[in-house]
Amino acid sequence: MNHSSNEKEPETIEPLRYISKTEVATIETELLRDYRFGQQQLIEIWGHACAIAITKVCEVNTNYTVHRCDLHNSLYLPLPEYEPTIFYPKRSPQSLHQDFTVQCEKMDIPFLSYLPTEVQLLNDAYNLVIDAILGPETDHKEVKEPYAGMLVTLKQVKIPIVSVDVPSGWDVDEPAKDGINPEVLISLTAPKKCATGFSGKHFLAGRFLPYDIQKKYELNLPEFPGTECVIEL
Repeated sequence: MNHSSNEKEPETIEPLRYISKTEVATIETELLRDYRFGQQQLIEIWGHACAIAITKVCEVNTNYTVHRCDLHNSLYLPLPEYEPTIFYPKRSPQSLHQDFTVQCEKMDIPFLSYLPTEVQLLNDAYNLVIDAILGPETDHKEVKEPYAGMLVTLKQVKIPIVSVDVPSGWDVDEPAKDGINPEVLISLTAPKKCATGFSGKHFLAGRFLPYDIQKKYELNLPEFPGTECVIEL
């Protein structure tokens, strides 16, 4: 069968690229320094996208607990259908995090004074856990208290876990050998190398990323449909 010379070849779609810990830091530095994003602006973008992703996997009338630093996510979900509770054991001295804390308090979002070590209490009280304990900058081999104890507890819970960016206890550059086992992962900016073998629901919050950065690092991010700020991978 002959084909016209004018017939276009099917477009090749390059595979999505998973980035390293070093690239995570470099891209964020470029966003802050060269593109003049503000730290609060990035946190707001990520927090809103995480909240949207959670609404896609969570039923309404959900009680959930947010662990540590995902205060910005909680600000988008204090609706009658969602009832967040925050566990934030070590308060940050940074004014940015203090501002988010005050906003949560002013919106009557409750804070836990301690995390129960009896796992069944968490299973009975909540429908979901949002894991934002450790970020990609953390050395997973050097996790100290109170976070080490939190990870022990979260490894045992039966309720679903949604991890933000990098599941706590995972090495950013390697598939998980230890740590918690989330049902849902929300990658920020671009997926990390540790998520290459992730088998649960995987969302990406990266629509805001300038095209020049996407091209420079050959990220091959998918096209976000409509006005969506997150996409399921």
